[in-house]
Amino acid sequence: MNQHENYTLIGPFSQILTMTHLPEAGPIADSELEVLEDGGIVVSEGVIKIVGKYNVLLKVAQEENHRLEKITQPMVLLPGLIDAHTHICFAGSRANDYALRVAGKSYLDIAKSGGGILDSVRKTREATIVELVDQLKKRCDRHLAEGVTTCEVKSGYGLTINDELKMLEAIRLVNKHHNLDLIPTCLAAHMRPPEYTDSKVYLDCVLNEILPVIKEQGLANRVDIFIEDTAFTEEEALRYLLNAKDKGFEVTVHADQFSTGGSKVAAEAGAISADHLEASDEDEIALLREAGVVATVLPGASVGLGMHYAPARKMLDGGLCVAIATDWNPGSAPMGDLLLQAALLGASEKLTIAETLAGITKRAAKALNLTDRGCLGKGMLADMIAFPTDNYKEILYFQGKMKPTIVWKRGEKV
Repeated sequence: MNQHENYTLIGPFSQILTMTHLPEAGPIADSELEVLEDGGIVVSEGVIKIVGKYNVLLKVAQEENHRLEKITQPMVLLPGLIDAHTHICFAGSRANDYALRVAGKSYLDIAKSGGGILDSVRKTREATIVELVDQLKKRCDRHLAEGVTTCEVKSGYGLTINDELKMLEAIRLVNKHHNLDLIPTCLAAHMRPPEYTDSKVYLDCVLNEILPVIKEQGLANRVDIFIEDTAFTEEEALRYLLNAKDKGFEVTVHADQFSTGGSKVAAEAGAISADHLEASDEDEIALLREAGVVATVLPGASVGLGMHYAPARKMLDGGLCVAIATDWNPGSAPMGDLLLQAALLGASEKLTIAETLAGITKRAAKALNLTDRGCLGKGMLADMIAFPTDNYKEILYFQGKMKPTIVWKRGEKV
């Protein structure tokens, strides 16, 4: 039996964008992209073995009887997209909130009057785990079809022990049976639930009663908190995050969406990422850079709220690693189209093609502390997407309307 019989050569591709050898932070010129013309890729058992010129790989494949997966039309190959910040486990709609917002009410005003996150909390608490699984699966189906092969998913619409565990269990069930990889994050500190009058008492409940169960059951190893007027203060958040780290969790922060202060907490807590950052400026950028925190910007929230984007250009020029994610959620970011949002952000903030694509692949992997994906190289997961073009620049030129026509997860077409 041939020792290489489970190897598969896929190609030829007009271009392969490997996304390897790019700087981890700061600006990226398009000339820094490795673009392999007439390339092929050899995969085995879900992992990339070789990336190279197709004709060279084909000779070896024929000699050693590798399986061939022929690409018969012009295609550009990229790593699978990574959405590093979502809330796609939820029930219900917030279309009423949207109508109020476009009629002139602010997000914070709607939250204070009983809409906003607490509206989604009520609906998610009422939903059964079967209903949450069904709705989450449908959103995963769409994301995967649009080229997203890894997706972070937060809890945070439960805000009780049982409801937070219900959400995280729903995420685990879908993850077990879906081709899309889900990275669960506990966001029990989304905001103070109505049953509590004291935020510190609630956060202590999360630390002492929810997180130990999550750790014991292996439901998540990441913790997040929302720092804002309607959620938690900087002092509350820092204490919570340091305690969560002591319990063995990685931490991330909803920071600087409407007001600054969250970046400082993210830096002091040693967070992997600070997400949102629409209100950030030079001081916040400097804090994040010095602490090595990834800046995850969320153009979907800006589109959904009708507000300015996070200053991604300024962040890159300031030396930050900038990831781009959808924030897909029922309130502020209901669209959930990663490629479209990244293209719009890139056009508005004057990001290079390389910076935008890195933000949804290699740098998004860094925001989730994942070292086995985000680029196409030996030993990386064979998570790959192919677009129907012979010029990679057309992918963002069409601003999200060109979708991948083939998606591979761990080397298998899905």
